[in-house]
Amino acid sequence: MLTAVPVTPDGQQARDWLANELAKPEYQSAKPTWFDYLARAVAQWFESLNFGNVAGPSGLGMLVIGVTVLALIVIAFLVFGRPRMNQRNGSTTSLFGENDQRTAFAMRLAADLASQRGDYALAITELFRALATGLAERGVVSVTPGTTAHDFGVRASELFPPQAAALSEAAATFDGVRYLGRSGAEEQYRRLVALEAALR
Repeated sequence: MLTAVPVTPDGQQARDWLANELAKPEYQSAKPTWFDYLARAVAQWFESLNFGNVAGPSGLGMLVIGVTVLALIVIAFLVFGRPRMNQRNGSTTSLFGENDQRTAFAMRLAADLASQRGDYALAITELFRALATGLAERGVVSVTPGTTAHDFGVRASELFPPQAAALSEAAATFDGVRYLGRSGAEEQYRRLVALEAALR
């Protein structure tokens, strides 16, 4: 029958056994991560703060820190503005019943070229689309599939009350040339140019 033999390794053998044991995955996974070190350092820093004669972050100290962080966030909003997703997120490729992926700049250019040819119906259509796309690109007015010219005019009027009458007229002019076959007039186009420029 085998009996237990006491094992007494020498110093080097004991170090080797210990190194082999600690190299096992279960010990490696228990090692602190960089985040653990960072969290510990931040906690120690907070504990080292002194507010008056009291060590550590008192209630007043935490309030001061919170107000400072809030002030920094407000300053960031004032300097950089509200964070926005991709500029094109506010716009849509379906605009007043047509799929159109052009930018507002491209639509304005097309309107200008049409007006130079005397095609005011096309010029009005392109420029009204440019107006809507421009506001959508900047995230000012949301234009979704199914939005009508009239609906867009109402939404924009809520944000630009001084231009409410001009927006309503522009939407009616767009509907007239786009859906009712009206030819459009130079004066209507000029008023739309002024409105688009003012809102831009």
